[in-house]
Amino acid sequence: MTSARPAAEFSWFGALCDDDYEQLGVVRSDLRSSWEHCRDIVLSAERGGFDNILLPSGYALGIDTVSFASSIAPLTSRMKLLVAVRCGEVWAPQLARQLATLNLTLGGRLTINIISSDMPGETLDGAARYRRTLEVMTAVRTLMRGERLDLDGEFHSLHLDPPRITIENPVDPSFYFGGLSNEARDVAAAGADVYLMWPDTEDMIAETIDDLRSRVARHGRSLRFGYRCHVVVRESEAAALRAAEHLVAAVDDEEGARIRARSLDSQSTGVRRQAELRESAAGDGFAEPHLWTGIGRARSGCGAAIVGTPRQVADKINRYRDMGIDAFILSGYPHRDECDRFSRDVLPLLGNG
Repeated sequence: MTSARPAAEFSWFGALCDDDYEQLGVVRSDLRSSWEHCRDIVLSAERGGFDNILLPSGYALGIDTVSFASSIAPLTSRMKLLVAVRCGEVWAPQLARQLATLNLTLGGRLTINIISSDMPGETLDGAARYRRTLEVMTAVRTLMRGERLDLDGEFHSLHLDPPRITIENPVDPSFYFGGLSNEARDVAAAGADVYLMWPDTEDMIAETIDDLRSRVARHGRSLRFGYRCHVVVRESEAAALRAAEHLVAAVDDEEGARIRARSLDSQSTGVRRQAELRESAAGDGFAEPHLWTGIGRARSGCGAAIVGTPRQVADKINRYRDMGIDAFILSGYPHRDECDRFSRDVLPLLGNG
């Protein structure tokens, strides 16, 4: 019997950014980012009952996010798409027009993951990047609502009417946004709808939630909380531990460092915190029960996994739900296999209908 918790949003991860392996660091041609492979992950997630799927964005790796989302949209019927966009890659008014068109194609099932990283070939001070990000969020939200935009900012001076598509089909887009620095938290409080966190100890998560609630209250807004994490689910705890160790068995320290360094945001506050979490973990890699940091040896960004049986994984997720988190973006390796396993063995335990 599941507890009577409010419904949560459970999302999977679409590996558009060349992040799919059977063992981390060992490239398999059939798991590389492609239209066919990423299509299959999305359709597996929809069949499995997930509410949403993150379509990540990376310049040097994989395939383009908005193009892929536009092509997969007609093949889905129920699940939302969480489309990642990097602020600055596309002129804000055109981005609003693109996203409004995509939302129309999806019948209103678009959600947007705002990314505040450097552009390829650019190095911009972190505080400045976040100021630019808030300007882009403001411009895109205003235009997608079908409202006139008058913005005189540090990076954008925009005075224009909205495009016809947003006048005739106005929408208030849901922005998912993450970042651990003070500047990132301020942007989330001012302009995001869902604040995404990477894995951390429950005490640190509680502190972060309390801090963001205080910041958002000063804006007279509300904010939901999300959690981005990997999962390793097996029929027994011993089998889950073996699967976790197998996942990183081919990665030595040098290769792990190379993989972590290739991301555009490899020096961010959030990435540094993932390294601290890994370094502070016990000798077996566990930062706390069922939260394993070993996966972070070969990843930049989200660097821990919930490891255990279906019941143990569900119980850990429900602990986060009791803390106030109601949006989860989960992933596992290979992504399609772990998606099917999680949807079959864990989703029914989460009491989401």
